Amino acid sequence: MEKNIEKFKDVLIEYAPKVAAALLLLIIGLWVIGIITKTVKKLMEKRDIDTSLRGFLGSLVNWTLKIFLLVTVAGQLGVETTSFAAIIAAAGLAIGMALQGSLSNFAGGALIMIFRPFKVGDYIEAQGEQGVVKDIQIFTTKLNTVDNKEVIIPNGILSNGNIINYSSEEKRRVDLTFGVSYDADIKQTRKVLLSVIENTPFTLKNPEPVVLVGELADSSVNFITRTWVKSSDYWDAYFHIIENTKIELDKAGIEIPYPHSVEIQK
Repeated sequence: MEKNIEKFKDVLIEYAPKVAAALLLLIIGLWVIGIITKTVKKLMEKRDIDTSLRGFLGSLVNWTLKIFLLVTVAGQLGVETTSFAAIIAAAGLAIGMALQGSLSNFAGGALIMIFRPFKVGDYIEAQGEQGVVKDIQIFTTKLNTVDNKEVIIPNGILSNGNIINYSSEEKRRVDLTFGVSYDADIKQTRKVLLSVIENTPFTLKNPEPVVLVGELADSSVNFITRTWVKSSDYWDAYFHIIENTKIELDKAGIEIPYPHSVEIQK
């Protein structure tokens, strides 16, 4: 028993300084990495590098430095770095199989940065989610929804799926359909709808707005309105046109049909 205690003391005396030095190195290293990452981001900001690229490169620098730090700490503990590298190489296949998703997300992030289907600040729809791109990181992309929820999408599936970018084009078309009674005069209705669109402050003159009879439905004549606006004004124009169309149709005495319930009593 005494021999075991003596051996334990000897091991503790031998390795305690190494462990303490490794922990100190780890703490200082993480602190330095944080400073370097912030500095890199500030330098990119000063040079006016694209916001999307800033986040991606900053994240990449951070992870790369942490890997080097891990190898250095292992060396401080007495693990030979050559052996350490050999172990990593030998375990590469197993790690690759275990981290297929992460590697796929890393590759997806690289593809997003190369082909630039969207950038930070764009409003996109992907993987059943919609929102403004908040940040593009190595493995994930963050969106902010219109009701201010954060959505995190892995870059792997994001880069391999369909992406709708609502901000990439300068102009968008607002398509709306309005149904009116069969008793309504077609020319008068078109005139009212066109007046609403033309008086909407977000409407662009080129291309010109269009009002067409789109369908003779079961209980209504459906008019299609097509209005071009700046992409940033889309929702303002959308709600403005809907509200003012109802107001102007009421003023003109044009009925908007709606379902009626009929009660029959014996």
